[in-house]
Amino acid sequence: MKLTKKRYLQGFVAVVLMLALVRWIFPSVAGASPAPVEPTVTETVAEAEEAPAPEVTPVAVAKSEKPTKKKHHRILSVASYAASFPDTNAVQLVAAEQWGVSPVKNREDAEMRKRELVYVGANPYYHVDPLYSSIPYLVPRAAVLLQDIGKAFFDSLYVKGVPFHKLIVTSVLRTEEDVVKLRRRNGNATEKSCHLYGTTFDICYNRYKTVENPDGPARRMVRNDTLKWVLSEVLRDMREKNRCYIKYEVKQGCFHMTVR
Repeated sequence: MKLTKKRYLQGFVAVVLMLALVRWIFPSVAGASPAPVEPTVTETVAEAEEAPAPEVTPVAVAKSEKPTKKKHHRILSVASYAASFPDTNAVQLVAAEQWGVSPVKNREDAEMRKRELVYVGANPYYHVDPLYSSIPYLVPRAAVLLQDIGKAFFDSLYVKGVPFHKLIVTSVLRTEEDVVKLRRRNGNATEKSCHLYGTTFDICYNRYKTVENPDGPARRMVRNDTLKWVLSEVLRDMREKNRCYIKYEVKQGCFHMTVR
């Protein structure tokens, strides 16, 4: 049978009506579910407020360690000053003649001996008292010893937690004229003094010069005995290293020492 245009249109309409009837009876056959609608900003915020807060797992926090307090070294001193520093003038004189200059006659002679002597009147590690019977000169070997003692004293004060104090030098190089004048006032002064050779100096043990900031707070007071104990340890070590001979002078209140 020949398909005419009229029959084609009738068949197409019949198919369309049949599909419409099927969709009306079975709506699930119509296709996929509709696309989801994006929630609005307001709905998202509301849902976030209603949602329960997430559980937070506690993290172990290491306890901060307390700063350890610096441990200072103990102050021990020496068992006996006389036993620890027994070197007499006769013993020191041998070293003075070995390492020193020929005796200086007077201050004018000392000015001519600058190539042999070192000026020790100013130093950050020690203080030189006003000198009336000596002049602030030493042979280089003795000048190095004096500075090393002053530096070691500072180091020892630091590790022991004691405020800084400078050593006080009370006697250095004596001329022959100085010795003569000194013997007139002091009968115990020897004519054959080690101080004549520029190898010998005296450090007092009952006075010290406090190191402090003039614009800062005052330093705490330290007993002279405490500083003497620290100094005695430093000098004992220097003597045991064969750096010097030392005599503990009771009447003069000083340690009398000669470089080795």
